[in-house]
Amino acid sequence: MKFPDLGEFRFVSKILDGVAPLKSDSPAHRSWLSAGDDCAIFDGWLATKDLSVENTHFRLDWSSPEQAVEKHIVSNVSDVSSMGGRPCIALFGLCVNKSWSKETCDRIAKAVSQGFARRGITLIGGDTVSGDVGMFSTTLLGKTDDGTTLLRSGAKPGDRVFVTGTLGKSDAGLWLLMNHPEEASRFQRLVDYHLSPQICEDAGVQLVKQGVRGACMDISDGLSSEANHLALSSSVSIEIDEEKLPIDPDVIEMCDYFGLSPLKFALNGGEEYQLLFTFDGSNSIYLKGTPKIAEIHEIGLVNSGCGVFFKKQVGGRIILNAQAWSHL
Repeated sequence: MKFPDLGEFRFVSKILDGVAPLKSDSPAHRSWLSAGDDCAIFDGWLATKDLSVENTHFRLDWSSPEQAVEKHIVSNVSDVSSMGGRPCIALFGLCVNKSWSKETCDRIAKAVSQGFARRGITLIGGDTVSGDVGMFSTTLLGKTDDGTTLLRSGAKPGDRVFVTGTLGKSDAGLWLLMNHPEEASRFQRLVDYHLSPQICEDAGVQLVKQGVRGACMDISDGLSSEANHLALSSSVSIEIDEEKLPIDPDVIEMCDYFGLSPLKFALNGGEEYQLLFTFDGSNSIYLKGTPKIAEIHEIGLVNSGCGVFFKKQVGGRIILNAQAWSHL
């Protein structure tokens, strides 16, 4: 018997083409954690879910179908990474925009299939529908190597605060597309990072290997918001030092060109997908024989108390309020 030659069956077949094989090994360490971190944990599995909606999270007049899919996958992988885990299994849902061409649909199907497979993530199922706007939805399961999980609640007074990578790139790229698309090629790296961020996807695993046991989360809603999340979850206060912020050099150049403040992008820019974490500093952050993460920058200190403070280069210390993007 053959399935009826229906468009949906053909489309699903394209998505499942070349899927990574499903491995039979379960998490070696069993634990449970309810909502409140970048992932929940059930019976040892890290579990996260992200949605990407057309014209809210991606626009196909700005990005290619491949970039839109990659950005969506990275947003999920980053959540697992921030918990110190590796992504393993995915369920993928797709709402096909009824106005998309066959070519666009085929390119999205191929990007989904290849995007999960090259990361070794097994796509085990999902759903496809059609509607007035496109949407990607992924439920991603991962696991840790040795049972060590990085939580938002792990910060302690005396820890130092770090970020991986540089800050402000994605929001600066978005600002260019919205305000000066004619200058996008001048700052192409910023635009490309917004459309399809490239991150160190095993950064959390590497941090665990290097002895980090503090708090950790990814920067999806901006440093100011994530620092407040972390401080609240750990019942501590955090001080961020302006002088130590690793603002991306291209962001500084763009802001000089347009007469803008780089701090806005570094503190409040979302979709960065770098990691914000704390570490007690009792050991080197780069243990001998462990691959070094591309960039790690110390940006502040954890103290007792509550709230997040910003130590300005000029003008003393101020409260750093959360400036998160809200969908509602």
